[in-house]
Amino acid sequence: MSKIRKGDTVQIMRGKDSGKRGEVLALVDDAKIVVRGINVVKRARKPNPQLGIKGGLVEVEKAIDVSNVMLIDPKTDKPTRVGFKVDEKTGKKVRFAKKSGELLK
Repeated sequence: MSKIRKGDTVQIMRGKDSGKRGEVLALVDDAKIVVRGINVVKRARKPNPQLGIKGGLVEVEKAIDVSNVMLIDPKTDKPTRVGFKVDEKTGKKVRFAKKSGELLK
């Protein structure tokens, strides 16, 4: 079970985009994630008329390491670490924000 999941809001803690926030779009593997609007680079793309793709420079979001981001606590709206515990009602393993103790979806 991963501490950061698709759809979570995270804050960048290291690198050129440090301090910015964004939504997790995809998990590349256990160690890399793609965040909306973060680590944007320009790539040259060849046109493909059969698929309707225009050529030129395209801005693409590249993957960043999970260790460089922190999840945003829904209660305090600040970066927090993530922990796991067993929910007493359902008996399932759930994520929670270490700063406020709030359960995460």
